[in-house]
Amino acid sequence: MAAKQKPIIALTMGDPAGVGPEVCLHLITRQSISEICTPVIFGDALILKRVAALTNLPFEAEILKPAEWRSRRKKLNRPAILDLPALNADRVTPGEIGAHTGAAAFAYVEASIEAALAGEIAGVATGPLNKEALHMAGINFPGHTEIFASRTHAPRWCMMQYSEEITCTFVTVHVGYAEVPALLTQERILDVIELTADALQRIRGYAPKIVVCGLNPHAGEHGLFGNQEEERVIIPAIEIACAKGLQIEGPLPPDTCFVPAKRKTTDAFVCMYHDQGHIPVKALAFDSAVNTTLGLPVIRTSVDHGTALDIAWQGKANPGSMIQAVRLAVKLAGG
Repeated sequence: MAAKQKPIIALTMGDPAGVGPEVCLHLITRQSISEICTPVIFGDALILKRVAALTNLPFEAEILKPAEWRSRRKKLNRPAILDLPALNADRVTPGEIGAHTGAAAFAYVEASIEAALAGEIAGVATGPLNKEALHMAGINFPGHTEIFASRTHAPRWCMMQYSEEITCTFVTVHVGYAEVPALLTQERILDVIELTADALQRIRGYAPKIVVCGLNPHAGEHGLFGNQEEERVIIPAIEIACAKGLQIEGPLPPDTCFVPAKRKTTDAFVCMYHDQGHIPVKALAFDSAVNTTLGLPVIRTSVDHGTALDIAWQGKANPGSMIQAVRLAVKLAGG
C-alpha cells in the first residue's frame, strides 16, 4: 500500500530583495520539516539559486513550472519549488526594494491563495512582505492579513500572534492610533474573542482562558480616561462572550496584564491595537512567534518579522519563526 501523502505547505518567498528567499531555502533542507509535510516554495527559482550560491545553502528541491503543478503535485513527496518568474531575477539587488519586488511578492501570495482555495495545498506559510515595495507597485494592502481576508472573502477575521510564551489577537491592526477608537465596536470585539477561543481550542485541545485588554490607561479608570470605550463597547462584548460560556477576564489595564504571573494563567490576550500586543510578543518571542490569520477558509501562518533588508542574502537570517509557522500550519491542517 502506498504511503499517505504528507500535507503540502506552500512557503511564499516574500519580497525577493529581503530575507524571505534565504529563510525558505533553510526550510526545504530541514528533515524535521520534511517529516511532517511537503514544503513547496512559491517563488522564483533563479532568485533562489542566486541566494543559495551566496549563502552556501543547499539547493535541493524539484523545480515545477505552473503548467506542471496540477498534474505533479499529487505525487510530490519531497521539497519542491513552484517557479513563478514574476520579475527579471538579474535586476534584483539584495536589500533594495522597488515596484518590481513588491509586485513579485504579491504574485507569489496570490498564487498561494488560489492554490489553497482550490484545495491543492493544505496551508500557506508566508515569507515577509515589504509594505513600501507593495505601495510602489500600486498594491495598497497594508499587509498579508488584509490580502488574505480580501481575496478569500472572509466575513470576519483577525490577526493572531502565537507562541508558547505569549499569544495575542488584535481588534485593529494596521491603522494609526487616532483611528483606533472609532473602529472599536461591540460586534468586532466579540468576533475577535470568539475567533481566538476557537483557534486556541483547536491548537491546544482545551477551552482557553482569555484576557481582554482595555484601550485606555488603567482600562479607562471608570471613564476617567478616554471616551468610555471600555464601558460602551469592550465590557458589553465581554459580557456576551461570558454568557456564551467562554472564559474571559477584563478589560484589564494594558500596562500590567502582560506580567509573568498573568501570562502563566492566560492562553491569549485580545488587544485593541497593533503595538499593544506586538511589543510584548516581540520582546518575549521574537524568533518563535507565528503570525496567523483567523477566520479564513484557508490556513495561513507567517513569520513574525520583516524583510530585514540590512542582512538580506548574507547567510544571517534566522529561520526559527518560519519553522514554527510551518509547524503551526500543519497542526491547524490536522497533522
